[in-house]
Amino acid sequence: MDIQDQVALVTGANRGIGRTFVEELLARGARKVYATARRPEAIDFPGVEVVRLDLTDPASVSAAAEVAQDVTLVVNNAGISTGAGLLTGDMTEIRREMDTHYFGTLGVIRAFAPVLAANGGGGIVNILSALSWFAAPGSGGYAAAKAAEWNMTNALRLELAGQGTLVQGVHLGAADTDIMAGYDGPKIDPRDVARTALDGVAAGEIEVVVDAWSRMVKDSLSADPRAFYQQMQAILG
Repeated sequence: MDIQDQVALVTGANRGIGRTFVEELLARGARKVYATARRPEAIDFPGVEVVRLDLTDPASVSAAAEVAQDVTLVVNNAGISTGAGLLTGDMTEIRREMDTHYFGTLGVIRAFAPVLAANGGGGIVNILSALSWFAAPGSGGYAAAKAAEWNMTNALRLELAGQGTLVQGVHLGAADTDIMAGYDGPKIDPRDVARTALDGVAAGEIEVVVDAWSRMVKDSLSADPRAFYQQMQAILG
């Protein structure tokens, strides 16, 4: 897919990685960008179509799909991080992680799949995480939801292949965004996520691994998990 002249929709476009996707899409010549958020008044980009879209509100998702009938590329970026652990964390927060990352993203894809089909197939980009493949202290709810979103991405790639829709999963470690403000480890520039993902879309790549941390985690999956978690314990304490 050539990004130039595409019509893109980005969820969670008011800040962080979503904001850099909007900037990068415009810089690459996208014909139109729908910038969406739960609070559309927080979006201050010139030259974009602002649309309300709350992943946990199916009515807003359906309404956005009705408005954006010309979309050819959907970037599922919106997400949360509650810090809820699975054993003692608040079940409401654990469910909110799953409702946002898994059911919410799935709802957006279900709403826009017919739009993409009508416009020639197009593409879907799902922003995942290295935590799709492992868990760390304080990340139980988030990691479980991202793992579910990862395999949902794989399943939908198969289901949407017949209509010619590219489905791409993007994995990264920590990016320098508001959601990671309390994390004191190394962080990547969120613009690198947008650049690498869109380069991958242009090349037809179904999976993009943005940084060395995510590559290390992925490479560990074929080995004994005991060794990996011992290494994580040494790193994370």
